[in-house]
Amino acid sequence: MDYSLKSADPAKIECDCIVTFAYKNELSNDAKKLDKQLSGLLSDLLTNSGLSSKSAGMAMLYNTDQICAKQVMLVQLGEKAELTAAKFNSKLTGLINQLKDKPIKSALVCLAGVKPKGIDLMGFFQAATRVCENTQYHYDTTKKSKKEKSALEEIILHTGQSKFLMPARRAVKLGLAISHGESLCKELGNLPANICTPSYLAEQAEKLGREQNLNVNILDEEQMAELGMGSLLSVSKGSDEPAKLIIMEYNGSKNKNAQPVVLVGKGLTFDSGGISIKPAAKMDEMKYDMCGGASVFGAMRAVAEMELPINVVGVVPSSENLINGKANKPGDVVTSMSKQTIEVLNTDAEGRLILCDALTYIERYNPAIVIDIATLTGAVIIALGDKATGLMSNDQKLANNISKAGNQCDDRVWQLPIWDDYQSQLNSNFADIANVGGRAAGTITAACFLSRFTSDYRWAHLDIAGTAWVGGAKKGASGRPVPLLCQLLINHNQKPL
Repeated sequence: MDYSLKSADPAKIECDCIVTFAYKNELSNDAKKLDKQLSGLLSDLLTNSGLSSKSAGMAMLYNTDQICAKQVMLVQLGEKAELTAAKFNSKLTGLINQLKDKPIKSALVCLAGVKPKGIDLMGFFQAATRVCENTQYHYDTTKKSKKEKSALEEIILHTGQSKFLMPARRAVKLGLAISHGESLCKELGNLPANICTPSYLAEQAEKLGREQNLNVNILDEEQMAELGMGSLLSVSKGSDEPAKLIIMEYNGSKNKNAQPVVLVGKGLTFDSGGISIKPAAKMDEMKYDMCGGASVFGAMRAVAEMELPINVVGVVPSSENLINGKANKPGDVVTSMSKQTIEVLNTDAEGRLILCDALTYIERYNPAIVIDIATLTGAVIIALGDKATGLMSNDQKLANNISKAGNQCDDRVWQLPIWDDYQSQLNSNFADIANVGGRAAGTITAACFLSRFTSDYRWAHLDIAGTAWVGGAKKGASGRPVPLLCQLLINHNQKPL
């Protein structure tokens, strides 16, 4: 999709369709101006078409000889005081999908006439671009039939005033970059596990490095063994697929000594649960257990495309968790890179076993902040459902900044405590720490486990088990939390976190 920006009178802009907006009983300012040029036809459409009672809240006007556009779509947004970014994004997704089903090549969207509460105008343009571009993603990689390309080729965003053109161009660039990162995250997540193996992820990292000028380094099992990564390697023993530690570095800062933001994503390309095997129902969805790693890929692509003048390191420990004669057994004790020993009480709690060694490895970067992202616990789904990502941190300022970024981009989080009170649940008679702490507070004790490896830097943990993919008939990777990570990096560029 091509995107452009214009500030001229919408009535004088050549396009196939103008999209303008109304509230429950009132046209937006842009729509009012168009209405005068259209002799009140939009007012009639709002009043007499039953627009407010339609579930989609959209109607098309074809009698538009008075303006340059061939037709006008009027979109009803509900009560003005209740319009949030989330509601607008949902409506924008619906209207773009409707336009794609019509013989329309170009559409002018009058964004400046409406703005949800709680978001500035440039943030609104960034989000709107991201939402429009997200409608382009469709998974058909492993299908014989491919989806036909829609006629819609160009989205023109109307800025209202010419003074907004320059900042809006930057906002559009950011929005497109974030969407491209989301698409990469979705694609990697949606690929089946027989294709998307640790070695495949490593190849994709090298490809991304060539395309986006990232420094990429892949550690194999022999190199990890030399570093003492016994915890990570204990998980891959049960699989014929070798584990990989994928490191991607983006060096955007002119200051060579600038501390990087480090993102660590769980890259479990398939999780059977190991000997503590999962139920058969929905086990196919365990190909999504690498979505934390996929979100790091997406964020690294986006930050390079945004050209932010900061340093970012993305690290993805990648493995499969399967069953053979060498696989971890309940009661085994493994030694992590930090030299802490771990009693493996449950082989299905493998994500923390691969993450902990990666979290020790990244100390060499002297990071400004570290964020790990993982589909770590089913407990977070019980606690928060599929709406909010679980957030835990050893630094409240960092946690506050993550929450702020999530609210800005509608990729929200909810903070849970990791008080010392919970640490005793991880006590072991046979090792320094157990890899599970029982059913109670499972999401929290998983984060408490990781906290044992992150005491030397500011760290936050995002449990995305409830938000990384969508189940049911629309099953597929969601692309979250790429928007959150990108907004956080944008904010960090403006003011260090």
